[in-house]
Amino acid sequence: MYEPNVVGDWQEYDEHAGLRVRVHRLEAGEPPRGRDDAAEGLAYFSVRVTVENRGNRAFGIHLEDGQIDVRIGPDGESAFIDWRNSQFVEGFDVYPLRRATAVVYAAGPEASLSHVDVQVQLRVDEEWTDRRLWAGGIGVVGEAAGAPVGACRDSLAHQVSAFLREQAEEGTA
Repeated sequence: MYEPNVVGDWQEYDEHAGLRVRVHRLEAGEPPRGRDDAAEGLAYFSVRVTVENRGNRAFGIHLEDGQIDVRIGPDGESAFIDWRNSQFVEGFDVYPLRRATAVVYAAGPEASLSHVDVQVQLRVDEEWTDRRLWAGGIGVVGEAAGAPVGACRDSLAHQVSAFLREQAEEGTA
């Protein structure tokens, strides 16, 4: 069964030796060129998608609009993507030991931002890779930070954290 990555994890591509991608820095914040009028009443956030080449040859990559899908809330509704403020990677050669990063600004109802899913489909040397999914959230407060024990029990981030703790405990036994 295919399992999603946690925001911050690297995902390697078997078909392109040494190439890997990660979704990271999922954080609340206003866009640099001002808010889009269509996002009135919504909370802005940004997410970074970094492609890294740890192989021994250059890869031509494309990471443009339509290749990054952002869903929010427990029902997976589409987030508003601010294309004007977002920065994509359009036809860039990533040489060995180099990176390229796309920054996507999105918005949604603040209550839905505790569940954020980002799906990426990278195009490498004019070939499409398989889609990969990263799961995370904004403003998720854990039990250690003083939240009531049941406050985050059903959040995806809490479920992922619990899963990772269980895996770590199994590995240490």
